[in-house]
Amino acid sequence: MKTIANKLTRQKQMSEALIVGLFLAFSGGFQDAYTYILRGHVFANAQTGNIVLMSTYIMQNEKYKALKYFVPLLAFAVGVFIAEQIGSHFKHSKKLHWRQIIVAIEVVILFFVGFIPFKYDIVANSLVSLTCAMQVQAFRKVSGNAYATTMCIGNLRSGMAALSGFTRTKDKKLLEKSGYYFIVIFIFAIGAGIGGNIGPKLGTHAIWVSCLVLMVAFLLMCLEIKEDMLD
Repeated sequence: MKTIANKLTRQKQMSEALIVGLFLAFSGGFQDAYTYILRGHVFANAQTGNIVLMSTYIMQNEKYKALKYFVPLLAFAVGVFIAEQIGSHFKHSKKLHWRQIIVAIEVVILFFVGFIPFKYDIVANSLVSLTCAMQVQAFRKVSGNAYATTMCIGNLRSGMAALSGFTRTKDKKLLEKSGYYFIVIFIFAIGAGIGGNIGPKLGTHAIWVSCLVLMVAFLLMCLEIKEDMLD
């Protein structure tokens, strides 16, 4: 049990620890399911899908349908910009790690989204896309490996590449690296599955599940600050 705990928390920065990454991945999967299933089949995270659908509707001269994908896409781009600015301005903050600021902003925005009626889905989807972009920009490493908490394609590629390397070299570090990617994908899928099933029952308020999960990630990062104060 101690070994498992060490693997979950072992990192110089708690924000890059596996345990934090898993909570973020769960939230990422949940948010994607929330916007796609409850909010008009728009992806919060998978902007490639939004671009495909937007382009299809543009060529069909369905401008309003194209707009509901373009606005979240634009919000995602803005979210990356905001996260980068926050990281630049608060990188050396002592009271709060700048990534905690990102998570706190996510929680506030997603809590507000829970009150937005379905007739304003384009607003809700744009806000969720904004928070997803902030998260994916801020949290880019887990256990020393580059990863994404809000999408799976890069994690799947990296996981299989590491697994392929292990089969050739028998390097157990590559096998462990591969395992990190697959567990993140698995937790993302769990979040998406739960979001897709309980979302219709909870309605617009379902996004508050992500708020709770993100608050746990925020509190876990507080452990790092307390340890720094004791040193």
